[in-house]
Order: sequence, then C-alpha cells, then structure tokens
Amino acid sequence: MSKNMYIPQKGDQMHPFRDVTICLLSLSLMAEGSFTQERDRGKVPDKYKWNLADIYPSEEAWKKAKDSLTAEIPTVDQFRGKLASSPATLANCLEAVSSLTKELTRVYVYASLASDLDTRDAKHLAMVQEMGQIASEFSARAAYIQPEVLKMEKTEIDRFVREEPRLKVYRHDLDDILRRKAHTGTENEEKIIADASLMADGPDNIYSIFSNADFPFPEVTLSDGKTVKLDKSAFNLYRAVPNREDRQKVFEAYFAKTNEYRRTFGTQLYAQVKKDMFYMKARNYPSSLASALDNANIPVEVYKSLVDGVNANLATFHRYLNLRKRMLDVDQLHYFDLYAPVVKSVDLAYSYEEAQGHILASLSLLGPDYVATAKKGFAERWVDVYPNTGKRAGAYSQGSVYDIHPYMLMNYNGKYDDMSTLTHEFGHTMHSYLSNKNQPYPTSQYSIFVAEVASTFNEALLIDHMLKSTQDDGVRLSMLGSYLDNFKGTVFRQTQFAEFELRIHEMAEKGQSLTGDQLDKLYLDITRRYYGHDKGVCVVDDNVKAEWANVPHFYYNFYVFQYATSFTASAALSEKVLSGDTAARDRYLALLKSGGSDYPINLLKTAGVDMTASQPLELTMKKMNRIMDEMEKILDKKK
Repeated sequence: MSKNMYIPQKGDQMHPFRDVTICLLSLSLMAEGSFTQERDRGKVPDKYKWNLADIYPSEEAWKKAKDSLTAEIPTVDQFRGKLASSPATLANCLEAVSSLTKELTRVYVYASLASDLDTRDAKHLAMVQEMGQIASEFSARAAYIQPEVLKMEKTEIDRFVREEPRLKVYRHDLDDILRRKAHTGTENEEKIIADASLMADGPDNIYSIFSNADFPFPEVTLSDGKTVKLDKSAFNLYRAVPNREDRQKVFEAYFAKTNEYRRTFGTQLYAQVKKDMFYMKARNYPSSLASALDNANIPVEVYKSLVDGVNANLATFHRYLNLRKRMLDVDQLHYFDLYAPVVKSVDLAYSYEEAQGHILASLSLLGPDYVATAKKGFAERWVDVYPNTGKRAGAYSQGSVYDIHPYMLMNYNGKYDDMSTLTHEFGHTMHSYLSNKNQPYPTSQYSIFVAEVASTFNEALLIDHMLKSTQDDGVRLSMLGSYLDNFKGTVFRQTQFAEFELRIHEMAEKGQSLTGDQLDKLYLDITRRYYGHDKGVCVVDDNVKAEWANVPHFYYNFYVFQYATSFTASAALSEKVLSGDTAARDRYLALLKSGGSDYPINLLKTAGVDMTASQPLELTMKKMNRIMDEMEKILDKKK
C-alpha cells in the first residue's frame, strides 16, 4: 500500500462514564492531492471544502455552545455518593454524563477540524487547547463514577438493570467496569489520573505542531531543474517519481534533515512512552501493551501473535520485493524504490469526479442504501478534498459527532492511490454513519480494533471493480501492483511499526533510556530484517534510520497493529462478499451497525472471522501470493 503514513485518533474509545476523554475517530492515512499547485485555500471552490456550518453555523455559535457546556459540567457533582441509592439515580447520572459527553465531543471536534485546515492558525489551535482543558475538568469531575459502581455487587447491578429500563443501554459498560475492577483506583486516585490528562497530550501536540508547521522542510533540485520544498505532502509525492536519481535525492534530503532533529524527536517520543508507562503503573498493569489493549479487551497474545506471524511470513514479503525489483528492472532494489510506479508506461490518473464514479460503482455490492449515503457524502461537502498551505497532512474520517454526518480530510492528488485512499476513508465514514444511525449514543463509538475493517474492505471492492473494467495487461499490472502495495503497507509495514513500538516500550519499562540515536539504531535494525537487507533482497540505506521520527502513529498508544489485524479481517470478509454470498454481506453490514455494543473480538466472530486464530493472516498471505502469481504470468507473457 502506497499510503504509508497515518494520522490516527487522538484518544481511546469514548464511553459515557468510563475514562471520559475526547475521542477523535481520525482513522487516518497519508495521501496526495491533484490540487498541489494551488496552495491558496481561498482559491479552492467551496464544493471541495468542508461545510463546518453543519456542526455550528458560526464560531460565535460554537462559543455559545462551549460556554453552555462549561456551565453544565458541574452538575455532574449532584450524583456523587448516591449511585447505589436507587436504579433511577444511577440511570439519571449515566444519562447526564452521556449527554454532556456527546456535546463535549461536538464542541471539541468543531475546533479540531477548523484547526486542521491550517495548523499555523493560532486562534483555532487555542480553541483546541481550551477544549482539552474543559475535557480534563469533566473527566476529573466524573472520576467518582467507576469507583462507586465497583462498590456495588454484580447481583445488585443486575437487579438495577432489571428494574430500570433506561439502564439496559449501559449494560455492556457496567459489565466492563466490573471486568476492569483490578485496574480501577479509589475515587481520589481516579481523579488524579483524570487530572493527568492535562499533561497527557503534550508529547503528541508538540510533535504535531513541530512536524507539520515548524519543521524546516528541506529543498531539493530535481533532474528537470525544478526545485521543490519537501513538506510531508511533497515528500510523499516526489518519493514516487519515475526518475530513480530523483527518488534517491528526495529520500536523502528528507531523512537527512529529519535526522538533524533526532534529539528533539527522540525526547518527544520518550515523553510519550513515559506517559504510557504512567497509565500502566497507575492502573496496575504488567506492561504498557497490556494497559493499552485492555481498554477493548484484546488479549496481548493477539498483538504478539501478529508480530510473530508476520515475521514467519517474511518470505512472502520478500517475494513481493523481488517482484518489484523485476518490474523496475533494477540490479539492486533500494528502499527509495518502494514507491516508484512499477509500470512506467501507465499513469493511473483520476480526477476527483472520476474517482467518485468508480467508488460508487464498486460499492454497489453493499446495496442501494449504502451507495445512496456515499452519494450524499460527495454532494453535501463531507470531504475537504485538496491540499492547501498549512493544512494537516494525510487523510482521515472524523465520525465522532453523533447527530450529524462524518467529515473526511483528504489531500487529493489525482492518482490511483488517492482514489483508493478516498474509498478507504469512505469505509470509515460509513462505519461511523451506520453505527450512529443504528445505535444509541452510549454504544455508538466502535473500537479502533475493528475500525480499519470497513476501510480496507472498501479498498478490496474498488480493486475488484477496477480489474473487471479492463483487460489491458499494463493497467492490470499497475493496479495489482498498487494493491500489493496495500499488503506491504498495511500488513508488513504496520506490523514493523508495531514491533518497533513494542520494543521501545519494553526498553523503557526495563529502565533503559530512549535517545534519538538509540531509536535510530533500533528502527534501522528492525527495518533491515523485514526488508531482507542482509539477504540482498532490498537495501535499506543508512538514512532510513530516521524514518521513525516521521510516523505520528507512535504517539497513539499501540495503535498501528490494528491496521494489520483489520486488513486480515477485511480480506477474509470481502472474499465472501465478492463471491456473491449475500449472507456474508448482511453479516458485514450488521458489524458496521453494531458500534461498540460488544467487545470487538466478539463482533468480528459474529461477522464471521476469529481474530484470536491464525487463519485470517494465513488467508491474507494466500491472497497476496495469488496476486503475485497473476502478475508473474502477465510478465512472463511479455518476455
């Protein structure tokens, strides 16, 4: 997958009364845009820009909503010490907190979306920071709820739910609080943990501002004499140019400049790891990994089995790399060759409007209602399409505002990968849309563990549609190559990231330091193993050691492995739907509608895939090898 940099969510799954933090479902990945030459946002037509008035008609209306929310937050105190007094009191408390959480999310998301359109804008950044403080205060005030619930016996909670119908919607969360009893502190301890959120987003926020707005991006002069400034969007664009010497220049310039700031980036990432360790210790977990996964009740073995399973299948990955080497006709494949077009004579370019047509056609297997909603999203400005100066890099879908539609951020650059990214984000959007429409607010927020299923499922439908529409060998090779890149970027690359993230936390938990130089060495060692550097498969040049500093995922607490697990799940599910299995399609749509009504492992089992078993990864590897078989047959015909 050529979309390799991701900007994920800013917080864990939000529950109406547990760990009350802001959940921004920014399920994101980097992309490019065809409007790259037009950096002035004022010249981009409105139809290609978000309509934030759907959330609030003006910033003045936002301020009024924020002030009203701030005034309401202290009302949470009225239930303190009374939750066990009656079923009605518990229900009243949970409903009040749920309502405030919903409004808090709405106010926060508006500020966040506005800020992402120009990360240099101090006014909108201040709005986001202000909302962070309000969210922290709310968390601290509501911190008594979990400890009070834990003082109740399960039999008493069962009786409350039987006697008070309003509590049924909170049944899953009440059971989850009981499950996590050993990791929940006293009321005062929970308040301290909640207050710590004032500092918790510091590493991520500093990284985001520095890497997007203040970093001194290098310039490079290409073979055609053109000098380009390599910001993140431009780096992603020019690392894929056909000219090999230009690609090498781009990588060397970008990573050399990044490595100059390895001490700063290293200090930022170490601060993030120490934050994770604080929550691990505060909640009495044996490791940061266990702490992160327990939020969604994911067994630690699922994470470690993924890392072990992918390492056991590196031969399949190396086959992919050797195929890329053959198609590029190079004596030795280098890391800077990984994004180059494998079929030089084919330029898969699609305008935004053409992409819409192909995406809508590919989604027809999911039924007319699904397609109608996607059409509505295109028509009603759910997407902010093109890059502009200061705009946040990458792509994401933000579906946390319950009462309105999701929003998608893109940086569209008119390539096949951009079209693939667009349908990817529509997968997230439809997941949020269907969940919000079919679940009450307390169970509407789905776990990140299932989030990437819908997105990569859409990508599978798109590539199937595109391949059926052409018999041209060159076009098919290019599309199949792009799809193989998805396997590379989502399964192997994200697992590589996951292994790096696990190792740096293990080092810190053993009392070892994490300097920029140490992170350089660890990242280079892992990357060279994955890419077969010592076996001569792909040369991972020394400058790649700085790449870890360019990955925002590492500030999101063991997020990245879920890209790989979701990809393997969606591969298993999409194969059945593509074969015409309507029952499988219905189970899949039921998954999208289920939100957070159960643990993600259980929801996926109901949909037809068991993520605690090795089968999803095995099926994914078989599919990857089938694609390579077809590509090699086409190449053999061309001899």
